[in-house]
Amino acid sequence: MGALKVLVALMGVLIVAGTVTLVVLIVQRAGAGGDAAARLDVALRQPAGSSIGGVTAVEGRLAVWVRRADGDRVVLVDAQRGTIVGEMRLGD
Repeated sequence: MGALKVLVALMGVLIVAGTVTLVVLIVQRAGAGGDAAARLDVALRQPAGSSIGGVTAVEGRLAVWVRRADGDRVVLVDAQRGTIVGEMRLGD
């Protein structure tokens, strides 16, 4: 009976250690992809009074919706290089 108690306690410790290891690995891997976007530094060079209406990721690029007095546009930014690769005007 004493051996059974020791075995149950040992298995309980293994379950807790395995769960902690699994949580640590999930947190580390989930946080690994966010570093590149956090370091992105881009100047969109839009006129004064412009504002950003929204941002989304599209095939390795960022699509930035810019609201301007002369009309809205979407500016495409290469997420790897931080350069503007295209611009689409909305309307007209």
